Amino acid sequence: MNLVFATNNKHKIEEVQQLLQTKIHLLSLGDIHCNEELPETGNTLEENASQKTNYVHKKFGTDCFADDTGLEIEALNGKPGVLSARYAGEKKDSDKNIQKVLQEMKNIKNRKARFRTIISLIIGHKEYLFEGIVDGIIAEDKHGEKGFGYDPIFIPQPLPPSPAGEGLGVRWMRSFAEMSLEEKNTISHRAIAVRKLADFLNRV
Repeated sequence: MNLVFATNNKHKIEEVQQLLQTKIHLLSLGDIHCNEELPETGNTLEENASQKTNYVHKKFGTDCFADDTGLEIEALNGKPGVLSARYAGEKKDSDKNIQKVLQEMKNIKNRKARFRTIISLIIGHKEYLFEGIVDGIIAEDKHGEKGFGYDPIFIPQPLPPSPAGEGLGVRWMRSFAEMSLEEKNTISHRAIAVRKLADFLNRV
């Protein structure tokens, strides 16, 4: 089964493809020759995800899904939230977004945050929404080289078990960017939403 994932972000495609069963093959926007910028003018993650899937579905007549993810920081009243990708400007510069967050969080003791992903799926001309949330804290500086977006400054909690040899069941602090893709996919917000998506597709 081919299914269009309304993105050209190779990191997202890799993460999601690993979580879906092999019978589902993801196609990117480039694969269907969709080269334009998709609309993301909503005030919520739900609205943005829905805008993208409806645009692709209406223009290309294909079943598809899209996600929108926001980093919601308690001390910043939920910011950057729906503006996460463009927090430091329209160019979607991850490094500048991180720098802005760290500057705004400087000297703030409350580091609580959460990542929230919404997936909008259109299949059989009907739309379905799936949500994934992971709680964590904002680090005081960047850690790790893996992942993308805000991964270097987001430390999920509860944390995954430490590697063998450090004590069974011990939990330790690592950012998403310090985890392998397999580790991240056991706990991430996107993984939670994608598993809900996969469970639904397996029943269709």
